[in-house]
Amino acid sequence: MKRPELTGRGPKSGSLLDASRDRVAALSALVPLAVLLAITVAQHQLAKTYSPSPVSGAIPDSSIFFEGMIQGITIGLIAVGIALLFRTNRAINFAQADLGQLPAVFAGLLIITWGWNFYIALGIGLVGSLVLGVVVEFVFVRRFFKAPRLILTVATIGISQILTATALFLSNAWKPGGTPSIDPPFTITFHVGQTAFGAWDLITIIAAPTLLISLALFLRLSATGVALRGAAESTDRALLLGIPVRRLHSTVWAIAALLAFVAMFLRGGRDGFGLGIPLDATALLAALAAATIGRMERLPTIMLSAIGIGIVSVAVKSDWDRDPYRDLAITLVIITALLIYRPRTNRRTDLASSWQAIREVRPIPKELRSVREIRIARFVGYAVIAAAVLAVGLWLPIDRLRQANYAGIFAIIGISLVVLTGWAGQVSLGQMAVAGIGGAVAASLTTRLTFEVDLAVALIVGGIAGALALTIIGLPALRSKGLTLGISTLALSVLTLTYLLNTAYSPFASWLPDFGAAVDRQPRPPLLGVLHVESERSYFALIVACVVLSIVAVRGLRRSRAGRVIVAARENQRAAEAYGVRTARTTLVALATSGFLAGLAGALLLHLDRDLIPSFFSPAYGLQVFTMVVVGGLGSVGGAVLGAVFVRIVSYSFTGDLFFLSYFATGAGMLIVLMIVPSGLGAALGDLRDGGLRWFARRKGIRVPSLLADTLVETPAPGAGHSGANGESDPLAAAAIIAAADLGQELMENT
Repeated sequence: MKRPELTGRGPKSGSLLDASRDRVAALSALVPLAVLLAITVAQHQLAKTYSPSPVSGAIPDSSIFFEGMIQGITIGLIAVGIALLFRTNRAINFAQADLGQLPAVFAGLLIITWGWNFYIALGIGLVGSLVLGVVVEFVFVRRFFKAPRLILTVATIGISQILTATALFLSNAWKPGGTPSIDPPFTITFHVGQTAFGAWDLITIIAAPTLLISLALFLRLSATGVALRGAAESTDRALLLGIPVRRLHSTVWAIAALLAFVAMFLRGGRDGFGLGIPLDATALLAALAAATIGRMERLPTIMLSAIGIGIVSVAVKSDWDRDPYRDLAITLVIITALLIYRPRTNRRTDLASSWQAIREVRPIPKELRSVREIRIARFVGYAVIAAAVLAVGLWLPIDRLRQANYAGIFAIIGISLVVLTGWAGQVSLGQMAVAGIGGAVAASLTTRLTFEVDLAVALIVGGIAGALALTIIGLPALRSKGLTLGISTLALSVLTLTYLLNTAYSPFASWLPDFGAAVDRQPRPPLLGVLHVESERSYFALIVACVVLSIVAVRGLRRSRAGRVIVAARENQRAAEAYGVRTARTTLVALATSGFLAGLAGALLLHLDRDLIPSFFSPAYGLQVFTMVVVGGLGSVGGAVLGAVFVRIVSYSFTGDLFFLSYFATGAGMLIVLMIVPSGLGAALGDLRDGGLRWFARRKGIRVPSLLADTLVETPAPGAGHSGANGESDPLAAAAIIAAADLGQELMENT
């Protein structure tokens, strides 16, 4: 017997209400597409006046819309995979495009290099993508089943680097670089407007919708699909009902990998496979924008938004005849989407355990700080570090000393991420872009002005420029939570690489640094008017001084009230606001401090190279820097320095044909650290130090409660009752107090 709907008017009214809701949902899915189409027409009208290429007509040619739809379909397949994994794992998968890139490259190489049959290679790619998704989930993702969702999101960056390294290895082993294409299985030509389209376009508009319809039917009608939807709503409830959640997660990863493979294979067939070239971040950013507009749950909205983004991208590139303008348009769409749309998240999952794995290294307990042996050990430790740095600066060859200079600069950027991510809880994946903006401003002062600017002034101005840039791009993060800042800064890094620091297209080209020809570099200006830093060794001393000052400054900030407030707002924003803390202001302080340090590092980098190299500020370097800090420890300043040294050693060791190993080393290093030592190398060294202090305290008979636990509390006698005059406590009473505290905390969270 069918249960009546709870509307007061019986089943018929309930079904009418459901039908009305379905119509409203269908119409709301069209709203983002309509807005993006309006943006396409508006920019076309603007291009008629300002574009360097001739533009005619009130609206773009119909071929623009058709080509944009085809590109949008491939973007939509990646975006749907991101949304599916977010719904089930509550984490954004930054390896989504790479899940499809690896099997697509493998299938493409089978056809191009070995001459295999198209359909056999395609079948191997399809099966390989399913197997790859299951393997990635079983080997890597399952290890983070109970970990904070932030840690799983960071782990996907490491997975992305491993998949990229594997794809590059296959490309180097079987085929030199380039963008070879695959002949379609049949030949056909048709025209839309003034443009001819071929077989790959027809395959795209048939295969992708068929795959999405099949996926929708699978999720709605099959028992596995219903279980997937239930597990996505509440993992704990699904486990209580006996649903095999982990097996379902493997299924979702297999589906996501299949969607990504189809998208990347279709893209490679149309545009060619970029063998030996890392995947650019534009496709991933466009997919993230579409998934954000659909709030990670509305698949029709996500797909239509991806089509709209594809149309905007193609129209901007066609009307303005410049690729960087396409990246500018996508960046603006992403930032607007983040301001308007916010993904619906599970409060208990996201807020209860997001930052529990970030652990700061504790200071030496006060009971031991004044002990003579400990003071001597600290002095010897600092002396060894100083001697090692001095030896590097005096005796290391110039080529390796340059790598040490890079390590010091990256260490400052790592310290900036400790402040922003480790303390404030805001993830930045494009910190190198902030460094590039600050460095460009600083280097412009020393190369463009007619009078000489002191290097110290340029460094300070570069830091201020970085602080302003990160604060402006981080303003949406004050309203939204999660990875809003991470996606925004990743988009900023794409825009910085192709537009802002591109001398051919940047509107600030006349203000970008001008260091002169490679054989006639301008000398570095003196520091404070008297200190000359023209040689590599003197510049190494300047970088070391900046690293030391950065460490002293951020440690002072951490000990201050502002630092404590920043960490308190990260741990529990509502509780901090209940005590009168203005969390938005504390986030702005963290953004400004982090941006200043990144801008300072960028200024040092540009004056080290005495050249503007935009690739240093690409998304790949931004992800590498974030990987560096995770390996070192998000809560440890010293760990950030260790991570910088590790990354520079890896980058220096694997160059030329072996450069793909640098991706593998950093990605594998990140995953190993996250699985074994989630708090990073800095926290691991801190634990070793605490172990030594614990042994010393026991040997000397010094009671240190923070190291030796409750040494001053005597163990109750067996069978002791309630608390009496001898101070012994009742275990049952203690257990009751703990249970009551847990129940009170649970009630407060539910309220």
